[in-house]
Amino acid sequence: MARAFLRAAVASALFAAPALSLSHSALAGAGEGAAPPAPQAPLAPLAPLPAALAGPPWLGVSMDAGGDIGVRVEHVVRGSPADKGGVRAGDRILGVDGTKTTAPGHVTRAVGAHKVGETVSVELERGGTSTTASIVLASRPSGDEMLRMDLVGAPAPAWTKVSALAGAPTSIDKLKGRVVLLDFWASWCGPCRMLAPRLSALKDKFGAQGLEVVGITTDDAEKAAVFAEKTQMRYGIVVDKDGDTSRAYGVTALPTMLLVDKKGVVREVFIGYDPTGDARVEKVLKTLLAEPGPPPTPPAPPTPSAPRPPAR
Repeated sequence: MARAFLRAAVASALFAAPALSLSHSALAGAGEGAAPPAPQAPLAPLAPLPAALAGPPWLGVSMDAGGDIGVRVEHVVRGSPADKGGVRAGDRILGVDGTKTTAPGHVTRAVGAHKVGETVSVELERGGTSTTASIVLASRPSGDEMLRMDLVGAPAPAWTKVSALAGAPTSIDKLKGRVVLLDFWASWCGPCRMLAPRLSALKDKFGAQGLEVVGITTDDAEKAAVFAEKTQMRYGIVVDKDGDTSRAYGVTALPTMLLVDKKGVVREVFIGYDPTGDARVEKVLKTLLAEPGPPPTPPAPPTPSAPRPPAR
């Protein structure tokens, strides 16, 4: 399953050691398609690249396979040109610059024919009504940058179709009020094997202060349990057998690690494994642990009891 998506090992832009990349269908620009998910702002905004170094033009949507009634937008990357231009998930792209589109490749080619900074006219169908969006194309970011754009500052996506091992949480919502470190891993991932003991050490060090560590994997339950025992994982494991939750988070490389604050908002993303990166992770953790949690939910008013019948 997850193995079938494995392609090459690639160096992460954030880490010295490689992450193992998982293939996704392309996102629209000079290559767009299947969705990451839906995301306080990144800690350090990236300065725009000089034109000579900029990537290909980018729209920032993922799409279904298309058909006679256009191409359905499955996801819009937060902060992307499409997002800024008003495109929404569920829209259908009927045409670009007057040319009909019935497949993702049509959108890709139309966008790729433009330069960064140019405007494209995208005809959309939304709820049975046609509308047109004028979108100023930007340079396609790296996969790491795209994931940060999409996740950092937004509520952590819900987990779907997961099963928890040995008392692990079954929902991200159940962890409100705690700082959560989510680690997406697989048993075949070498860097994941190196990272696991470090995550156990973080749980031991900061658990009493409010840190919850959760590992999420597409391995089956038996394989995940064996791997957890071998690597001495002292934190909860959640099995995402069909990969729905991994896709919701836009995970395309392993390990991918997220820090979620006490209010349930993603605050940082780490892709790959850096054996020298412990200090950076701990610095962010300490900041999040020192922040106040969400206000307590007020108790529900008592249900009035039914009046007693008069005594006879």
